[in-house]
Amino acid sequence: MMLRTEEMILNVGPQHPSTHGVFRLILKIDGEIIQEATPVIGYLHRGTEKIAEGLQYTQIIPYTDRMDYLSAMTNNYVLCHAVETMMGIEVPERAEYLRVLAMELGRIASHLVWWGTYLLDLGATSPFLYAFREREMIINLLNELSGARLTFNYMRIGGVKWDAPDGWIDKVKQFVPYMREKLHGYHELVTGNEIFRQRVTGVGRYTKEEAISYSLSGVNLRSTGVKWDLRKDEPYSIYDRFDFDVPVRDGGDCLARYECRMAEIEQSLRIIEQACEQFPPEGPIMGKVPRIIKAPPGETFVRIEAPRGEIGCYIASDGKKEPYRLKFRRPSFYNLQILPKLLKGQNLANVIAILGSIDIVLGEVDG
Repeated sequence: MMLRTEEMILNVGPQHPSTHGVFRLILKIDGEIIQEATPVIGYLHRGTEKIAEGLQYTQIIPYTDRMDYLSAMTNNYVLCHAVETMMGIEVPERAEYLRVLAMELGRIASHLVWWGTYLLDLGATSPFLYAFREREMIINLLNELSGARLTFNYMRIGGVKWDAPDGWIDKVKQFVPYMREKLHGYHELVTGNEIFRQRVTGVGRYTKEEAISYSLSGVNLRSTGVKWDLRKDEPYSIYDRFDFDVPVRDGGDCLARYECRMAEIEQSLRIIEQACEQFPPEGPIMGKVPRIIKAPPGETFVRIEAPRGEIGCYIASDGKKEPYRLKFRRPSFYNLQILPKLLKGQNLANVIAILGSIDIVLGEVDG
C-alpha cells in the first residue's frame, strides 16, 4: 500500500536559530520533499543607503559596521576606498598595512563564526565552542586596535582612526602559528570525519554556469571551479605585495564550500604573516584629507573581496558634503538568490545544511 501524503506549508523562521538571522523561509512540502521554497527578507531593513544621503561621508562609516556585522572592517574599507578613489586621496603605507591586517583578521573571525555555527546546525556542539575560543582572540586584537569588539568603525577616509598600540604587531605574529595549529585540529576533528563528509557531499550542488548566472561571488563562486578573487584579479590596497593562493574546488556542493572557506583561513594567515614582516616601523596613518570632505561631482564604483564575496560601493556626488546617491552591492543578498533552486526537490533535512553552507548575514541581505 502506498503511503499517501498531502502538500502543506511550513514556516522556517524568522526566529529560528539556524536561519542565521531574522530570515523567513516558506516551504511547500509534500511529505518530506520540498516542492517550493520562498525566501522572505526585509525584517532587518534599516534604510542605510537612504540615510547616507543625509550624512557627511565620515558619518556614514558607522552604518557600514551594521551591514555585515561579522565583517565590519571590510565594510568600512569599501566605503572609504570609494571616497578616496573619487577624491584622489593617497593613503599612507603604514595605514594600508593596518587596514589589511584588520581586514584579514576579520576574515578569519568571520569564517570561524561560520564554521562553528554550521557544525552546530548539523548537530555538532564542540566545534562551535572551539571556533568562538579562537575568534575571541581575534576580537581582543581588534578591540585593542579599534576600541570595539564588533562594530569597529576603525577605517577613516585617507587612513585609519589611530595607530596600532605598542606590541600589537607582535601579538598578531604570535597568533598566526597558534591559529595554524588549531586549524589542523579542526581538520582532524571535522574535515576528515567520515560522518560529516557523507552528510554534506553532493548536497546543495550547482554548476559553474549557474553560479555565474545567479551573480554568486566569493566562496559560493569559487566552489564551482571559478578562480576569481578581487584581491588577486583586481588588486586594491597593497594586496599585490603578498604571496597567497586562491582556494578553488570543483564540487559546487556543501563540502566544496566548506573546504574553500577552511583553505581561505590558511591563506589569510599567510597574508597576515607577510604583512607583519613588511610592516613599516614608522610613518603617518592619515593622508592629506581636507577638514570638510566633499567628493567632486561625478560617480564611482569600487569593489573588494569580503568574506562573503564581492562587496561594491557606488557613489554619485554633486559636490556637496553628503553623497547624492549611495548604493552597496551586498554579496549575501546575491548569494541568497540561488536558495529556492537548491531547495526544490530536496529532503527537508537538507534545508539547514544548504542554507548554512551559503553563509549569509541578514544585516547585509536587508541593508
